[in-house]
Amino acid sequence: MYNTIFSNKDMLELQNLLIKHNKSLTSAESCTGGLVASMITEISGSSDIFNGSIITYSNKIKEQELNVKKKTLEDYGAVSIQVVEEMLHGVIEKFDADFAIAISGIAGPNGGTKEKPIGTVVIGVKGRNIDKEIDVYEFKGSRKEVQIQAAKYSLKKLFKFFQKSLDK
Repeated sequence: MYNTIFSNKDMLELQNLLIKHNKSLTSAESCTGGLVASMITEISGSSDIFNGSIITYSNKIKEQELNVKKKTLEDYGAVSIQVVEEMLHGVIEKFDADFAIAISGIAGPNGGTKEKPIGTVVIGVKGRNIDKEIDVYEFKGSRKEVQIQAAKYSLKKLFKFFQKSLDK
């Protein structure tokens, strides 16, 4: 499902590129509930590049495990560029990785608002000594479809981000 976004073949290519450059990856997931980690570890050999992942579904765990500031959560909400930025920083430090993905969103069918409708997902990628890219997406479909799209877009985003970092 949604293999045109990011396929197992793409994951294998990303994994091989990370191995070739001796780089590691981690993720902090909220609305995807570990789907990114699952997609990474579906490929044999992922232990060479994947340090681990954390599912920070509640704000309490975002604060406790990733050092997301309570004030940031209160001021911007969990589904925000600001929170995802703090999640990226926290997870890259926690798992001592070279690259990170962070995702927070509203998969539905509940939880949407006029400002942040169901399907709103914030996806960020970061390199340890490289800047970050964080974007807001609006996915359509069921809860599962929103989760799958978010996970696949995050991996695609990281792949492009990593490739750009090699060009520098």
